[in-house]
Amino acid sequence: MSRIGKTPIEIPQGVTITKDGSVLVVKGPKGELRGYLPEGVNMTTQGTVCTISCTKTDTKHLAIHGFTRAMLFNLVKGVTVGWTRTLELSGVGFRAAVTNMNLVLTVGFSHEITITPPPGIAFVVQEGKIIVSGIDKQLVGQVAANIRNVKKPEPYKGKGIKYQGEHIRKKAGKSAKAIGGAVAGAGAAK
Repeated sequence: MSRIGKTPIEIPQGVTITKDGSVLVVKGPKGELRGYLPEGVNMTTQGTVCTISCTKTDTKHLAIHGFTRAMLFNLVKGVTVGWTRTLELSGVGFRAAVTNMNLVLTVGFSHEITITPPPGIAFVVQEGKIIVSGIDKQLVGQVAANIRNVKKPEPYKGKGIKYQGEHIRKKAGKSAKAIGGAVAGAGAAK
């Protein structure tokens, strides 16, 4: 059995988990999310504790056991606290602004990039940082990845959009070769 799968989930006050066939519905103060309960995996709720159990012992179902528990935990956390992902802008003249719920990026192209959020996602811009928030963890992560793909950080100057705390390994570039070639060329001209 999966160690993660065996760990019980505490259900906070104000959150309800209902099972309709193989569909899990989690309702909380921030909204409602739906998840899928795979075949061979059961969910039981006793008071404020929810446990996930696996009925089959083959490798495939044991792997799904831990995944299902993690997915249900993410749904419960999403409807109570919510999820956020923070991106940082680095580059001269790089700006972000929120207008009419849309994110407008000025990141070195000849035009502005406008990103429309899907339902349930909100953008906040503070001091060169873009905060993507919502209740669905997968959707928040995907929207943040789409924003990062507009202008990925490049390895020579580090300009672009990166996740908060992401370290960009910088490359040396061609300057060392160019200086060596100029010195060799000057010596040959004499």
